[in-house]
Amino acid sequence: MQVPSHAAAALGAFALMAAAATAIAADKADPVRDRGRYVVSIAGCNDCHTRDYAATGGKVDEKDWLAGDALGWRGPWGTTYPINLRLYMQNIDEKEWVAKAKTLETRPPMPWFNLRRMSDGDLRAIHRYIRSLGPAGEPSPAYVPPNQEPRPPYISFPAPPK
Repeated sequence: MQVPSHAAAALGAFALMAAAATAIAADKADPVRDRGRYVVSIAGCNDCHTRDYAATGGKVDEKDWLAGDALGWRGPWGTTYPINLRLYMQNIDEKEWVAKAKTLETRPPMPWFNLRRMSDGDLRAIHRYIRSLGPAGEPSPAYVPPNQEPRPPYISFPAPPK
């Protein structure tokens, strides 16, 4: 049986419309995810966890957000690097993330104490937002102890006053 060309064209158009409707529904606004984007923005997560974010006044495409940075932060604690949150969040579920954030204690300059103060709802929103970005980038460099010289680039912090 041969299908008339106008019927085939109509079926093709219907299939395209159905695919477009599915794509729109999949990209539908998610208030929790949107809240996560907002919290990430105002909490300063991008300042360290997004390459060149602070240096460009925040002019980094969102597709590049939170993929970590090779810029080290050196001080009396050694040299730390902002982790790639895009990779990290792919390996931890929401419940695990909230529990981790509520007990987190890291080396400077990460303000772990701010994460501890966030509401469970804000932490869940951060998790959903970062997961929605999908994995990207490479793992950040490993911690370098204080008695070892890190590879550049890094920013040096002075020792706190005694």
